[in-house]
Amino acid sequence: MANETQKVGAIRFPFPFTPYSIQEDFMAELYRVLEAGKIGIFESPTGTGKSLSLICGALSWLRDFEQKKREEEARLLETGTGPLHDEKDESLCLSSSCEGAAGTPRPAGEPAWVTQFVQKKEERDLVDRLKAEQARRKQREERLQQLQHRVQLKYAAKRLRQEEEETENLLRLSREMLETGLGAERPEQLESGEEELVLAEYESDEEKKAASGVDEDEDDLEEEHVTKIYYCSRTHSQLAQFVHEVKKSPFGKDVRLVSLGSRQNLCVNEDVKSLGSVQLINDRCVDMQRSRHEKKGAEEEKPKRRRQEKQVACPFYNHEQMGLLRDEALAEVKDIEQLLALGKEARACPYYGSRLAIPAAQLVVLPYQMLLHAATRQAAGIRLQDQVVIIDEAHNLIDTITGMHSVEVSGSQLCQHSQLLQYMERYGKRLKAKNLMYLKQILYLLEKFVAVLGGNIKQNPNTQSLSQTGTELKTINDFLFQSQIDNINLFKVQRYCEKSMISRKLFGFTERYGAVLSSREQPKLAGFQQFLQSLQPRTTEALAAPADESQASAPRPASPLMHIEGFLAALTAANQDGRVILSRQGSLSQSTLKFLLLNPAVHFAQVVKECRAVVIAGGTMQPVSDFRQQLLACAGVEAERVVEFSCGHVIPPDNILPLVICSGISNQPLEFTFQKRELPQMIFQEPKSAHQVEQVLVAYSRCIQACGQERGRVTGALLLSVVGGKMSEGINFSDNLGRCVVMVGMPFPNIRSPELQEKIAYLDQTLPRAPGQAPPGKALVENLCMKAVNQSIGRAIRHQKDFASIVLLDQRYARPPVLAKLPAWIQAHVEVKATFGPAIAAVQKFHREKSASS
Repeated sequence: MANETQKVGAIRFPFPFTPYSIQEDFMAELYRVLEAGKIGIFESPTGTGKSLSLICGALSWLRDFEQKKREEEARLLETGTGPLHDEKDESLCLSSSCEGAAGTPRPAGEPAWVTQFVQKKEERDLVDRLKAEQARRKQREERLQQLQHRVQLKYAAKRLRQEEEETENLLRLSREMLETGLGAERPEQLESGEEELVLAEYESDEEKKAASGVDEDEDDLEEEHVTKIYYCSRTHSQLAQFVHEVKKSPFGKDVRLVSLGSRQNLCVNEDVKSLGSVQLINDRCVDMQRSRHEKKGAEEEKPKRRRQEKQVACPFYNHEQMGLLRDEALAEVKDIEQLLALGKEARACPYYGSRLAIPAAQLVVLPYQMLLHAATRQAAGIRLQDQVVIIDEAHNLIDTITGMHSVEVSGSQLCQHSQLLQYMERYGKRLKAKNLMYLKQILYLLEKFVAVLGGNIKQNPNTQSLSQTGTELKTINDFLFQSQIDNINLFKVQRYCEKSMISRKLFGFTERYGAVLSSREQPKLAGFQQFLQSLQPRTTEALAAPADESQASAPRPASPLMHIEGFLAALTAANQDGRVILSRQGSLSQSTLKFLLLNPAVHFAQVVKECRAVVIAGGTMQPVSDFRQQLLACAGVEAERVVEFSCGHVIPPDNILPLVICSGISNQPLEFTFQKRELPQMIFQEPKSAHQVEQVLVAYSRCIQACGQERGRVTGALLLSVVGGKMSEGINFSDNLGRCVVMVGMPFPNIRSPELQEKIAYLDQTLPRAPGQAPPGKALVENLCMKAVNQSIGRAIRHQKDFASIVLLDQRYARPPVLAKLPAWIQAHVEVKATFGPAIAAVQKFHREKSASS
């Protein structure tokens, strides 16, 4: 259907077809939120065209914002004066070009001629900045228009070259250390390829700045980041679907869009991608870049030994080709699959090429873990200052932030003592004092962490039994004191681990000597190979790409110290924002230390502080009190800045039948508490492994399709699933796949969980209790339950002509506080049935009428 332009008030919204009225309301409210710089919580049920509403509403605002900015720049450049005291145009000076130039307060009583002189100077400075910005923008637009002429990299390549030179200097220093050696005793000769495992001389950032006297972040030639929209969702498949919607929209041919992803999803080097483990892919990618720098250095001097074959530079990491890929990505909307195909064709890395496109892009599409994690955000080159962020599928945003910054390490992972000792024994004579100092601090930390669990780091963790068992919960400060590490500066240790890449070097060392040891090294590394084989570090989900449970065998272990580094970073949090849980099991290897983040707002605060506007959207956002209190209020967001929007469904009211059934056939009250609940015999059941989901759904669908074809022998299918399991989110049971969804009981979380108990106590102490309302901790438990309910029952209604009955099988759903937390489009039509008979009659009548009319 041809594109149409809808005018809501004074705003024009291009749309691919005539929108629903609720879509018009959605776009208008979204536009107002972005224009006013608010924080919006938007709820639009699945099937109501939420993605298109987000696209057309947000890009319409960006279109008008850019147009106003161009008009204002033209007026300023023509007249040479700025709107220093024009409050109506204040919103146009939110870009970096206007920062600090307008509205500078003057001291009271200052002579008028001084005030006028300062204002004129500020206006001239503003005009000069606007001219420079306009020139940069014109240059960028010309580059995109001249794509066919293969324009070379300019600004981004310069930044990469500087990083290249820094890495090359570190490697040159490492080679000099290897040639000259340190101390009176000359170190023994290294084997081929082993020089890359030795740590270069470490120098902190403070020492570098003091020595150079300049700010290393200054770069006047760095490419301008235009005002843009960052769109985040949970999975790569959801992002791909969003990009597809952008293509179909009226903005599809004009918007500059780039999709970001992890190395696992964007790598086109088959040798690297075949490693499987996310961390191994990341490590090998970095190693290949380092090998590329080292190869350049080796060309300047005669190499003394032949390097290992695997340490070759990546052929896809080519500045010129990545620049072409960047321009191709900006010239036409492409999803990740198309970006991958383009990278293979151009022999350019899509992972790095896509990042080069960020400054000039108008719409950046990325997994929200990549945006919400500060270190990942910085590594990707994402800048949020004065930008717009839209977080879609945000119903579990709080849990996501909490999970990303909560770290658990096992006793086996803590017992890295042997590996570090062997590393220091092998290369100690080649390491300078700073490296040795930090390595000894890490060894001391590992020893104390094991001791606080009740173990001995010098013994095998698998055979070491603990005298005490159970769970103990500590504040961060109490844990540091009990572990006797309160005298160690964890911030410096964390920075050292990051800059020195010790975890990667240690992994290279264990990978080299873990399998085959030369006879010369056998006495020195006695028992090391056996220890490595017994070590089974737990793997965690990658930030942008969760591991697939279908893998039959466990992935190869990643860098041994990676989990330890994450735990150390977590311990630098403020004392009130987290807790440490000591879980002592039968053996040391099974015991764990876990950092639990209690205040996710501390990591979300930077996002809302820097961004011009933030939109948190989802199909089911109720209850929204969690977002307001735990995430926004605790992040310092004023209540006046938060806007809530919730729209109804596009289905007719008579297409749903939500029922609360309070009693069963025998008139016994239905209250499925943990003690009373019993489940009937299943027909199909939810599988335990993710790779089995598809085959269960196929069998379930075939059974439904066979209804009416088997002469009454097949009358339907029943699928029972666990709330919060693999079937309760992200899978559509539309039409005949989900004509009736039954919620048995209320899925309250495990109240005995130490993590949940501590979270409840934290909220009760931190958040104020509103008059007449439940304590914040109790409200948290109820909200967790109802969020799970709302996600599950929303699986059945997926489009405008769909219909389904929704049965809430527990009398507790009839309570007004519980009903109030259902989605608005369901809440308005709920019928409470006190007895079983009338409820079943209502369900039969509903489906009989709907089947006859469909």
